[in-house]
Amino acid sequence: MYFNDQTTVYFDQQFMPANDCKVTVYAQALHYGYAVFEGIKSYNTAKGARIFKAEEHYERFILSAQKLSMPCDYDVDSLVKITYELLERNRLTDAYIRPLLFADIPNMGLALPERSCLFIAAWDWGTNYLGTTQKRLGISTICRPNPTAFDLEAKAAGHYVNSIMASAEARKRGFDEALLLDTNGYIAEGPGSNFFYEKDGQLYTSPKGSILPGITRSVVIQLAKQEGITVNETLFTPAQLEGLDGAFLTGTAAEVVGVASIDDYVCQKSYQDTIGYRLAARYSILVRES
Repeated sequence: MYFNDQTTVYFDQQFMPANDCKVTVYAQALHYGYAVFEGIKSYNTAKGARIFKAEEHYERFILSAQKLSMPCDYDVDSLVKITYELLERNRLTDAYIRPLLFADIPNMGLALPERSCLFIAAWDWGTNYLGTTQKRLGISTICRPNPTAFDLEAKAAGHYVNSIMASAEARKRGFDEALLLDTNGYIAEGPGSNFFYEKDGQLYTSPKGSILPGITRSVVIQLAKQEGITVNETLFTPAQLEGLDGAFLTGTAAEVVGVASIDDYVCQKSYQDTIGYRLAARYSILVRES
């Protein structure tokens, strides 16, 4: 799925075949999850491959590294340039792009690394991460980490152990995906996506604090406001979902995906009649504009 014998990646300051990459099993990133990453998508447009919100993604990438005190020798412009060249070398247009900055030297200690290594891969992306059907969400027994313990606005690799556990639990219980609470019992987000719900013509989404404020989330908020829709970034409990009209998830890989239910709370409107459905259509057009 991710690579074959012809795949080129960017690794440690050079382009090379994916099969030639080598990382020590004593790397701090492998043992402690000390790495930052991004999930980025490119789309085939009339003018060729276009990376959607490339600068914004790489700004967050560098900021994540700074928040973890991880050395990063690249700026936004150089990262964007490398990524477009990577797409060209692999003859990709509709693609998922994964930059990873990680501590690669042998280090079994907990001291900050003296250097880090940049890896960027890209592969063909034929569908959305969560698919196109409406999802049944289960509220997880696993909460998002305490924001006083981790800077949750850093897209750190280690944070996603929490996401893997919550997603696995939800599927074991028969749901399509999880919805996580924060440590105070308010709804936060999905394992890899932000959550919105609709009630009485307005949208509600969790505020910054216990979520990763996604780039797709920001775009969707802008699209909604362009339509004159009120978007409330506020705390809310599961009980406040009673009688909701609709709901959806947002993320770079998922784009905008409709939600059918959250535990026993069933969306009252047909998805095609919701704000989320309209915004999903607008988002799909936006990302493919030249």
